[in-house]
Amino acid sequence: MRKYAFRLVNVFAESQFGGNPLCVFEQADGLTDAEMMALAKQFNLSETSFILPPEQAGASARMRIFTPDMEMAFAGHPSLGTAHVVQQLQNELQAGDRQFSLECKAGIIPMMLDQQGIWTLEAPYRGEVQRDQVLTRPCELSPAQVAGMLGLQESDLLSDPVWVNTGSEQLLVPLKSAAAVAKVQPDSAQLAIWPANRVGRRMAYVFAFDEATAPNAGHRPVTARYVFARQDGGFSEDPGTGSACANLGGWWMAQGRDVPVSMVIAQGVQMGRSCRLYLEVTKDQAIRVGGRVREIAQGQVQIE
Repeated sequence: MRKYAFRLVNVFAESQFGGNPLCVFEQADGLTDAEMMALAKQFNLSETSFILPPEQAGASARMRIFTPDMEMAFAGHPSLGTAHVVQQLQNELQAGDRQFSLECKAGIIPMMLDQQGIWTLEAPYRGEVQRDQVLTRPCELSPAQVAGMLGLQESDLLSDPVWVNTGSEQLLVPLKSAAAVAKVQPDSAQLAIWPANRVGRRMAYVFAFDEATAPNAGHRPVTARYVFARQDGGFSEDPGTGSACANLGGWWMAQGRDVPVSMVIAQGVQMGRSCRLYLEVTKDQAIRVGGRVREIAQGQVQIE
């Protein structure tokens, strides 16, 4: 009987039971790909991560990330949650040293913990393209079609939907108001025409700049939601999406907007899993996403 320890953490959490839940297996040596997938299905969270010894120089640990349906090359909230667990296991952050790197299939991800307890990652897109570029492509459908699939009117859109990839390709849909974000309701009857990214996933990250809300410590306020198609034909929602937050930074640059810029993103409110994500696009065009991580449980799985 093999035993594998895991921890449950909430990422982007401002309260104990807020944030996006994640299961992190502390030491995944000996687990097969099929077993990792089976464990991700067992926990049935948006992602489950597995810590392994690094294969590349400069990384403190390697992580593999699984949804209940597939393995992902990169995802934001698993990276932050995994970094928290690695730090707990390895005591990686000594006095004066609050940075290390995680290895994933998308590359090496720099991680940092600040004095306020906020974990931050740097998106891996610069390893694939030039430093001043972001991977974007037009959406295959018209703005009116995308609006209709989300239960919106075309007049709710701020600008055309666009695919953005700073580590994980997603459809970004800018809206004019937080009220429009709140009324998003995907139409399952239109799933057949819903556009898919390059690995076959159908999703949309809708967001609006909340001009009516005062900035939080200099961060521009944003309201966002992330909806995606399930294998059974319905739709689900993710409470806090770090990779999509990074893509918002990519969208900002692709629009030719000024940098540096800082944003605070509110997500997960409609689900009762309020998340707060911090986004920074630096003057040299690095994209950084951060949030707090709260550990709520530890356990052990036995595999025959």
